[in-house]
Amino acid sequence: MDDPTMPDRNFRSFNNRALPYTPIRSVTTVSSLNSNWSFRSVSSASSTDSSTFWKTPPKKWRPSACGFRRVSIPGLTILQHHISSRRLILLTILLALVLMRLILLPTYHDSMPSTVHDLSAFQPVRATLPSTDKKKPDPIRWLKENSNNRYAVSRRSPPNFSLLHSSKPRAALISLVRNSELEGMMQSMRQLESRWNRKYQYPWIFFNDEPFTEEFKAATRNLTSAKCYYEVVPREHWSLPEWIDEGRFMNSLEYLGTIGVGKGWMVSYHHMCRWNSGFFYKHPFLKNYDWYWRVEPDVHYFCDIDYDVFRFMRDNNMKYGFNMNILDDARSFPSLWTRTRAFATAHPHLIHPEADLGWLLDSTNGNEYNNCQFFSNFEIGSLNFWRGEPNEEYFNWLDEAGGFYYERFGDAPVHTLSVAMFAPKSEVWFFRDIGYQHDINHHCPPHREGKCSCQPTRMDENFYKLVPLESPQRKPADTCIRQFLGGEWLKKKKGWTMEGEKEFGGDGYHGYEMLGDEL
Repeated sequence: MDDPTMPDRNFRSFNNRALPYTPIRSVTTVSSLNSNWSFRSVSSASSTDSSTFWKTPPKKWRPSACGFRRVSIPGLTILQHHISSRRLILLTILLALVLMRLILLPTYHDSMPSTVHDLSAFQPVRATLPSTDKKKPDPIRWLKENSNNRYAVSRRSPPNFSLLHSSKPRAALISLVRNSELEGMMQSMRQLESRWNRKYQYPWIFFNDEPFTEEFKAATRNLTSAKCYYEVVPREHWSLPEWIDEGRFMNSLEYLGTIGVGKGWMVSYHHMCRWNSGFFYKHPFLKNYDWYWRVEPDVHYFCDIDYDVFRFMRDNNMKYGFNMNILDDARSFPSLWTRTRAFATAHPHLIHPEADLGWLLDSTNGNEYNNCQFFSNFEIGSLNFWRGEPNEEYFNWLDEAGGFYYERFGDAPVHTLSVAMFAPKSEVWFFRDIGYQHDINHHCPPHREGKCSCQPTRMDENFYKLVPLESPQRKPADTCIRQFLGGEWLKKKKGWTMEGEKEFGGDGYHGYEMLGDEL
């Protein structure tokens, strides 16, 4: 993924302008706790002598000839007039047994939260779709019916008989990570396991361009009860292709470093972008899997996820899922759109009939690519979609032109353009309910109190964070996520103008009727 602020671990290094990472914490009000504490002692001048008080019980405690005097309790006296003593004793025993049963009843709070996904407060957001006669899945209804950990399979959860009639998706959590990134990987695993995977037990598959150490394997296995697998990337997928001019490549590395394109000077980073764009789904170990969730080292997951995301994707025929849609540095891939347009012209039969590329084109700039992208550090998708002929042809078209080495084609814009050309918007999902952070980019959904440990962010929060100040590129008239959603999300307040907002110190993107943080 094209993030100019990733940590320096050979192919994930901070550049000199990176901001320090600041963890986000939930706000807890403690003043009411601290200010109200008080300790009172019994005054020695009290009107009641403490020694006399403890030695002399109240009258109703005084023993009678048979032990203790009978106490008259309101309500009980009435029952005694209408119910025999034997029946009263039996009733008391029965009530005691019921109370004991309630107290001792095992709970499954860890794996089956009592508070389900509250769709009355948090509403999923999806793109405005064209009217069609085709009957399509209803993902919002699916969430209403299944956001109660219905398909949880952890050992602590009670038996779920519905699982007997519904096969589990062939899916996995995958991560491209190096041995030196163990601490960052453990951070990501702890949070995703706690928030989600401990309930669903999907396997972890780790990829590396060299063998994993025993230390890495032992440490990661200790963080999950799911299966873990450790695979090496084939050498032909992590080396300079034979058609690449090495001298030209070296010159491009120097140029990209000179103009400040994030990690553009690193050979391994170019290999990584190419592997994530067109090779990860071809790895032999993934041949028996249909779905994946990409997990980067040193990221944060802030929210409890109360449904099986892979079942959601499969049951609703989704091809791709994201939770940030933001602007990328155009200097990284100056020829990407020219080559993409040439591909579409040469292969019109591969373009999906319901494809929508309009949200990626800037009408004020000759319908050039506006450089919006799905932030692919977080992505949940269909492996079969990437394996399909359209995407394979597109990747090969870009790869043979050398853009992954002579420029810095990243997997994020490549995936974005591929999804836009080969899948309809109805098969792309905005996982707004999943809180996530990768370096300076973070996303936290509104109205999920009690489920997220982060402060909600505006929908447009991360729009141009990846674009350096020195980049001369033109920003589009609307934020990337709003262009994707379309419809009501693009409406502006009456009388508002971008120029007027900028005159008062704004950035020109606060004039929307729907602010994106009130749903």
